[in-house]
Amino acid sequence: MDYVKLYQWYALEGRHDLPWRNTNDAYKIWISEIMLQQTQVKTVLERYYFPFLQQFPTLQALAHASLDEVLKMWEGLGYYSRARNLHKAAQMCRTELPKSAKELELLAGIGTSTAHAIASFAYGEALPILDANVKRILYRYFALKEAKPSELWSKSYELLDASNAYDFNQAMMDLGAMVCTPKNPQCPLCPLADACQGVGSPHDYPTPKPKKQKPIKTPYILVYQHGEKFALFQNHKRFLGGLWGFKQSDSKPSKSKKIGEITHHYSHFGLKCNVLLSSDAIEHKHWFSLKEIEALALSGVDKKVLALLVV
Repeated sequence: MDYVKLYQWYALEGRHDLPWRNTNDAYKIWISEIMLQQTQVKTVLERYYFPFLQQFPTLQALAHASLDEVLKMWEGLGYYSRARNLHKAAQMCRTELPKSAKELELLAGIGTSTAHAIASFAYGEALPILDANVKRILYRYFALKEAKPSELWSKSYELLDASNAYDFNQAMMDLGAMVCTPKNPQCPLCPLADACQGVGSPHDYPTPKPKKQKPIKTPYILVYQHGEKFALFQNHKRFLGGLWGFKQSDSKPSKSKKIGEITHHYSHFGLKCNVLLSSDAIEHKHWFSLKEIEALALSGVDKKVLALLVV
């Protein structure tokens, strides 16, 4: 690999103004790394990174917060296990994050690549990372039709500039995000093109997988109202664990009227729901006014239901 060309490109084109690039604070870097999993940089910057750090400026502040508070700040970002694991990891540490990748990996929600990123950017450890952008470069650079994680890690160590792991990792992430992109890679602009085995046919690596059609689920969403208060239920399943929401049911209650329809799309399935106002009497201990509901952490689906109620 021509490191000189890579670093020249990074110096001119790299995203040097990202706030987590201008700090060696392991806590801030950790928050950014977790937020950037499955979420675009623009979304994280515009809506989540700064408000989250304002609410929880230190590891201690995050550790002492309630899970409800953390989930509320994460509301809309999706993949809520990330927020739950952040909170759990903060409580495991209490005062400061571990100082090595090996120890970081013992914390909830921190995998090998995230541990390497934190250790590389905060502590200067000479370790490669393997996020989605870097994986894509490796597949194309080595013309890999398919590869096991162990093979990708081996290739990442093979390419690593151990004398300057910080700039190498940042440059590789930016190259994958800006040039070696999933849909429209710009091979003529790539500083690695001279040695890349996949140049000219980048879409062949890895072998494209056939797209699966998302299943559509059609549960009823039941809104129980008592006076000016509504029944909400806290989700204890892994997918949306900790979030509050209205009851979902596969069957339609006899005493109900339709107040609207909503659709919502997750990564692996979609929802198309009739929202029903039910007059069935239920025994339930969690009743909230509309104002109180707005202070709770809700899923995207339930925020759409709430919008129907405040019209």
